[in-house]
Amino acid sequence: MINDPIVNQARRVRDELAKKFNYDVDAIFSDLREKQRKYSNRIVNLRRQRKGEQGSAPDAKSGGV
Repeated sequence: MINDPIVNQARRVRDELAKKFNYDVDAIFSDLREKQRKYSNRIVNLRRQRKGEQGSAPDAKSGGV
């Protein structure tokens, strides 16, 4: 198996988070929901971006011209 430092770091962070909440999934998600509420101005809403981009796409029938 390949030793990938990025995967290892992600697993280490995941384990630290799980330990912090005593491996309680409900507690982890409760904390994430609280952070989402607290920092809602930092969250990217891809649905909102996609709606704005729809009008700027080239027309497929005209070949983009």
